[in-house]
Amino acid sequence: MTVKVVNKSGGALPAYATPLSAGMDVRACLDAPVMLKPLERAMIPTGLYLEIPAGYEVQVRPRSGLAAKKGITVLNAPGTIDADYRGEVKVILVNLSGEPFTVENGERIAQLVLARHECIEWKSVGELSASERGDGGFGSTGRK
Repeated sequence: MTVKVVNKSGGALPAYATPLSAGMDVRACLDAPVMLKPLERAMIPTGLYLEIPAGYEVQVRPRSGLAAKKGITVLNAPGTIDADYRGEVKVILVNLSGEPFTVENGERIAQLVLARHECIEWKSVGELSASERGDGGFGSTGRK
């Protein structure tokens, strides 16, 4: 799959770390470091502009290492970049730790995953077919 990209970051394009990686690390594109205090959030620019093919989205996901080691995650994970969006890709980072965290220029801050999607057409009906689960919601399937 080919995706057109304009890279104003001055750095390398996102790339897969291993041959079987689903996500590509994306880096911060900053003029100055950004400090996130505990529970603070910020939109971090990447310097990337994408032309995603119709029928696809790019999902913005947290990096597991930043989340596990530093408590830094993507606030609206997974974020969606729609095929018709042409603005700069920005990542909403949040600091869920008790310590300040400084985002540096060029730092790997999130992952990008290309995903196919379908558009649906709604069909209004009076009732839905029965299922084994029925209307059981959160926790209805048990703990084990």
